[in-house]
Amino acid sequence: MDDHHNRKILFNEESYKKLKNYLFDNQIDIGNLFILVDNCTNKHCLPILFSHLNFLKKSKIIKIQSGEKEKNISTCIQIWKNLEIFKANRKSLIINLGGGVITDIGGFVASVFKRGIRFINIPTTLLGMVDASIGCKTGVNLESIKNEIGSFYCPDLLIIDPHYLKTLPKKEIISGMSEMFKHGLIADKNFWINMKKYYYQMDNKKKNENQWNHLIYQSILIKNKIVKKDPKEKGLRKTLNFGHTIGHALESYFMNDSSQEKLLHGLAISIGMICESWISYKINGLSIDDYEEIKSILSVLLYPNPIEKISNLEIDIDKIFLIMEHDKKNEKNKIQFSLLKKIGICSYNCQVPYSLIKESILQIQKL
Repeated sequence: MDDHHNRKILFNEESYKKLKNYLFDNQIDIGNLFILVDNCTNKHCLPILFSHLNFLKKSKIIKIQSGEKEKNISTCIQIWKNLEIFKANRKSLIINLGGGVITDIGGFVASVFKRGIRFINIPTTLLGMVDASIGCKTGVNLESIKNEIGSFYCPDLLIIDPHYLKTLPKKEIISGMSEMFKHGLIADKNFWINMKKYYYQMDNKKKNENQWNHLIYQSILIKNKIVKKDPKEKGLRKTLNFGHTIGHALESYFMNDSSQEKLLHGLAISIGMICESWISYKINGLSIDDYEEIKSILSVLLYPNPIEKISNLEIDIDKIFLIMEHDKKNEKNKIQFSLLKKIGICSYNCQVPYSLIKESILQIQKL
């Protein structure tokens, strides 16, 4: 990481010294420093941050409820009101300590408060580390439509400390791994292979922690390299949406249905990648062997999470299709997909007929 943009991404415990230096060099008054947390990170992660930088105990804490349901404009208003109460100004700085919801909403809040104040991301989930906090996208949901309101606005620093992952249940780790597998599928076959090897020995007590940390580092490098080439998503960056057109629609569908159990983002994306790999096989040249390999790995990733809930989607596929029509990648009222040519190579701006989208979702019943 040798350019200015990459130097903003700091790793492991050394990053806290650099954060301290950054605050000192920029003359950030502790009374003008805010830490955004949710219920979970307030309890489990804030003490870890304080153990590294004790002086941050004097900063002002803004707490919101945890969960995707909080990622909305109402929560933003709540945070803005807190900033007003605490007399925040244009020289204030927000530290976002949490998963993707916190870094997305915290970045968006910072991007428009006083027409823009500084912020720092410290992601505490795997999904946040390898995906949500990277790339300068901020945003909130509009009802059930994912990330419909947002901005491109970059953090001053991004701190990656895998120690926070020890506070997470295994299902959250698996959810984040789906995005890591995606990075291999769209850009680096060797990384895909290394992720497969690691996943199969995950439950081995002798697993190599340095290897895991290196995989996280490599995953971040892959996404950051793509973002650097196409920061505003005019072309290449669209490949990062592989699995997300159908995956986000499924996630929104279950979020919007109060009678259904919510679908974790990573699991929705894994399902989306299986579906979109099927479409890739049908119309974009992906080999049947590559498709079967992807399906095999991602199906294992989903187990034992209840995939049965999507086996009865046939009567609701029209609803899912309507959600897809709100996708930000769409052009001229056409749904745009990113599809694989082979493992490690991805196309973008691919139009897919409705019949094939439906067929791909119905394939899930055969898993």
